[in-house]
Amino acid sequence: MTAEPAAGLWIRRYCPAPDARTRLLCLPYAGGSAPFYLPFARSLAPDVDVLAVQYPGRQDRLREPCIDSVAGLADVLVGEVVPWTDRPLALFGHSMGASVAFELALRLERLGHRPFVVFASGRTAPSRPREATVHLRDDAGLMAEVLSLGGTDARIFEDEDLRRMVLPVLRSDYRAAETYRSSPGSRLAAPLRALVGADDPHAPLDSVRAWGDHTDGGFDLRTYPGGHFYLANRMEEVATDVLRMISAMRPPGRDHYQVAEGAGV
Repeated sequence: MTAEPAAGLWIRRYCPAPDARTRLLCLPYAGGSAPFYLPFARSLAPDVDVLAVQYPGRQDRLREPCIDSVAGLADVLVGEVVPWTDRPLALFGHSMGASVAFELALRLERLGHRPFVVFASGRTAPSRPREATVHLRDDAGLMAEVLSLGGTDARIFEDEDLRRMVLPVLRSDYRAAETYRSSPGSRLAAPLRALVGADDPHAPLDSVRAWGDHTDGGFDLRTYPGGHFYLANRMEEVATDVLRMISAMRPPGRDHYQVAEGAGV
């Protein structure tokens, strides 16, 4: 039996599922970290082997410089992820993580490691970029924007030491998210599934639906009650839906996928 890859700085595996038929790589939002997906890992194991990405500059990678571009993150990640394609791999990204997932999927496909499905959550399509300059605001403006989204505990900003650690990460990630532009005509061969909160002010439905223009493998859009961080409040529900969609794809082997006949996805 071939030895499994070793999790390292970039990849976290909270609930290993060595007998799972598929893997799901999860990419965090701007300012987010790998433990955000711990409930996902618990819900999907042992059916799916969940991997979570830990970006540099936060938690146990605090002393490492942040990477302030989506392309830069995808360029580094592709080498870290290829060893995990020994079984069918799906990608899931929320907000900025959706953009990283898309760019990572493009790079994996070029190398012959096509994901069997890509989930883009809480993010407008690459062809519908939002003009935003939050990363250029002062600290107070940056904090106000983050708190307005409802996914961050305000107490983080009340502690001076925590604030000093968190703000550079947020600014770098916001710069990556806000300056991201995809190459014209970028399209995946893999199917793409978009998920969004019905009341997300940063991801209008028409702009999320445009993800369908970025895949040749089929597209589906699902909405959930809530705003930009709907996922944090509905993690179990979304995990159940993701498991059903992953099961419906029925990937027969490495680097391939097959939509199950009659699957409602």
